[in-house]
Amino acid sequence: MLKELGDKETDVTICNALALEMDEMWSFYHDKKHQIWLWWAVEHSTNTPVAFTFGTREHQYLDELLKLLKPFNIKTVYTDNNFAYQNKISPDILIPGKKNTQKIERNHLTLRTRIKRLARKSICFSKNKDIHQTVIASFINIFFWRRKLPDFN
Repeated sequence: MLKELGDKETDVTICNALALEMDEMWSFYHDKKHQIWLWWAVEHSTNTPVAFTFGTREHQYLDELLKLLKPFNIKTVYTDNNFAYQNKISPDILIPGKKNTQKIERNHLTLRTRIKRLARKSICFSKNKDIHQTVIASFINIFFWRRKLPDFN
């Protein structure tokens, strides 16, 4: 049905309530003084990323992620014990602790294994912040969401 709609704009309503895992992952560009954090959320049952944003460890970037998640009907959020989540997410839906965040932690390992510039001890690194973010975002789009890069020919 979506193919029949072509390029027309459509409204999509998310009906199912989601259980999410949320976490942040540290990396750097240029040198280790230039830290950057990937803040993201994955769907708990399918391990599929729902939304992500880049920033520092400041909690304003959690606000950006929560803004991206606003259209979704979220019933449960699993996080680590970072107090930012406890301050920003309703205690009715928040379940802190490492017990239910194994999938997102596994995704961190996938990113670090497949994107050499994310390995903690590596001679490969991004010199530019925009390139760093683009590489990670492209990997998430291609690997997790199965999107294809446009043909530039």
